[in-house]
Amino acid sequence: MTNEELQVLVEDLSLKYFKKPFRHIAFFNPRLRTTGGRYMLNSHNIEINKLYFAELGIDELVGIIKHELCHYHLHLEGKGYKHRDRDFRNLLKHVDAPRFCSVLPGAKKKRESRLVRAYRCSNCGLIYKRKRRIDTSKYVCGKCRGKLVEEKC
Repeated sequence: MTNEELQVLVEDLSLKYFKKPFRHIAFFNPRLRTTGGRYMLNSHNIEINKLYFAELGIDELVGIIKHELCHYHLHLEGKGYKHRDRDFRNLLKHVDAPRFCSVLPGAKKKRESRLVRAYRCSNCGLIYKRKRRIDTSKYVCGKCRGKLVEEKC
């Protein structure tokens, strides 16, 4: 999908669900990493993360666009456009837009690498749980000064 096709899709969804025209620019921003889309308060443009379309499909893209259009239309009308505002939450429900976008499959792999690691003292058996890997040649048990051994999880 190109930026021109995205622009047409956003304009169509705006008319279909909000009964109001979208008069600004919507485009794919390749620098977006942690979010599906972004509404810019100053320029009123909408930026979309293309990875969500590539990995999760058109349904996820439509949900992200509807979410950003809620920000857009409420901001232009002078109503509460932030996530915590009642106007925003009511409009999300009305147009059946998601409050949060789904997690990308690639991001799940990153999170899984941050699983809890367990280290056991070879002397007293005390178990230490850590998210980060520790250097067992540098650190010892805080209770008995014994050698730490990484446990298989």
